[in-house]
Amino acid sequence: KNIFPADYFLLSECSADMAITPTRKGGDWWDGGQFKELRLHTWTPNTSLVKSSYNNAMGAISTCNQIYAMINEQENIKNKEQILAEIRGVRAFWYYMLLDYYGNVPLVTDFNDTSLPSTKSRKEVYTFVLNELNDIKDLVREDVTSASYGKITKGVIYTLLAKMYLNAMIWNPEDGPKWQECADACDTVMSLPYIIEPNFKTSFAVHNETSKEIIFPIIFSTADEGNHIHKRTLHYLDPIALNLKVETWNGISAMPPYVKAYDEEDKRIGWSYLIGPMKDPATGEILVTAHGRPLIHTIDIEMKYNIDEDGWGQVEQEEGARCYKWEFESGLSGDMENDFAIFRLADVYLMKAEALVRLNRDNDEATRLVNIIRERAFDDPAKLKSNVTLEDIYQERRFELAWEVFARQDMIRFGTFLNEIPGWKPVTDQNRLLFPIPQSALDANPNLQQNPGY
Repeated sequence: KNIFPADYFLLSECSADMAITPTRKGGDWWDGGQFKELRLHTWTPNTSLVKSSYNNAMGAISTCNQIYAMINEQENIKNKEQILAEIRGVRAFWYYMLLDYYGNVPLVTDFNDTSLPSTKSRKEVYTFVLNELNDIKDLVREDVTSASYGKITKGVIYTLLAKMYLNAMIWNPEDGPKWQECADACDTVMSLPYIIEPNFKTSFAVHNETSKEIIFPIIFSTADEGNHIHKRTLHYLDPIALNLKVETWNGISAMPPYVKAYDEEDKRIGWSYLIGPMKDPATGEILVTAHGRPLIHTIDIEMKYNIDEDGWGQVEQEEGARCYKWEFESGLSGDMENDFAIFRLADVYLMKAEALVRLNRDNDEATRLVNIIRERAFDDPAKLKSNVTLEDIYQERRFELAWEVFARQDMIRFGTFLNEIPGWKPVTDQNRLLFPIPQSALDANPNLQQNPGY
């Protein structure tokens, strides 16, 4: 459960222009240089997050195969066909992740097959995932209820199909664009009883299981370990200001240009980022860091100390807008209970809008969908769009879906992932559109092939 809000949360947002885990003054978060590598696009097959993200996804697939084999051999299991379809759906999801991040990976579906698998092309993996989703789409449950929450449902399958079609030109360019298929899959999801919640924070609250906007969540409780985004982002003293009883690690922050791109009247700034002075509720005074500086989370982040030849250095402990999208429960003493929404309806609206604009048809409908999202974010009706462009939709996805593990995928689709980020990253090579297969995996299996350029 912790693979997504840990490994892929960091791999996506920190390799994109959304977030950064800077090395703090004193050396905190150097972590062998892996976060510098993510920011500068200089990762290698030995980068820790590249290894753990790959290995954990492959491990999840192996678990799916094991459970599938156990259930498949049993007789008289109620709803057996549906259960097996749900397992295939979870496995397809993890192959979707590997397809996106690593591209060319082995396809393993038989738990009892102990032979070393060989690498399959990205096209083959794409075809496998698409076929799996189409095979099971009529076998899974359709209801949107507390009983189906967190399970593989029709809504999940069709959202995954929409993602597959949305990114077809990147993942399977030989077969051409699939914009109409994407729009059709979105229509199916939108026909189900999901809603755009009137309150944006409903989908990120402590008890967000009540949200009818969430399509596919990772379910957490306080008994679980894994949803520790609060620990990863908050300064060591932030718990005093926020009435938390937990040790925090002072890591990930938002990239300054990303936050500055928002309209200043966009309420999602306050809903997504912790910015400004952090005060001791007992005294009303601004807290002071171990380095004697006021604990004020600035949007700007400046490399000031021990700057190396790549321009990477250390920053003040307090700098950077922190992740504030998920509600921090007052008095929290461990990991968060908030569920992590992998897919929600706002994303589906924006996917359909993008597909329509790319098809060059029905701009009125695309504009309507984008404005439904913007109506929640702005009080001023003048902020609504009259005729959306692809650039509008790209920016809207950035503002709406910050921290939700879409930044890298979206940047690649819109052709911006390799671009220079002035002051932060140079233009990078095409091979960076995929992560490398970990060296440890290649060493363990000579049948695997490394991705080009590594």
